[in-house]
Amino acid sequence: MDFLKEHFAAVIIAAYFLIINITGFAMAYSDKTKAVNGKRRISEKALFFVSFIGGSAGMLIGMKKFRHKTKQKRFMLGIPLMMIFQIALAAVILAYIFLQ
Repeated sequence: MDFLKEHFAAVIIAAYFLIINITGFAMAYSDKTKAVNGKRRISEKALFFVSFIGGSAGMLIGMKKFRHKTKQKRFMLGIPLMMIFQIALAAVILAYIFLQ
């Protein structure tokens, strides 16, 4: 319990990334399902936005698992680049929190 008190911000950040990545994964699945069924799709802008705010890992896993958007270069380059940036940013933030 002391860990939660001492590192509350780190726990919140971890929870945020978990939730936003589950959301990204679910959006990839939902958009693929809608594409197969000929229904109204999720906009690329929305897919990129969720990826940009932290859901890039979930989006990338969903893209690979469901074979969705894998032929579009902007997704196959943009999502991994966002993920690299987010990992670096998370490392800096966590280092700041834990090394204070």
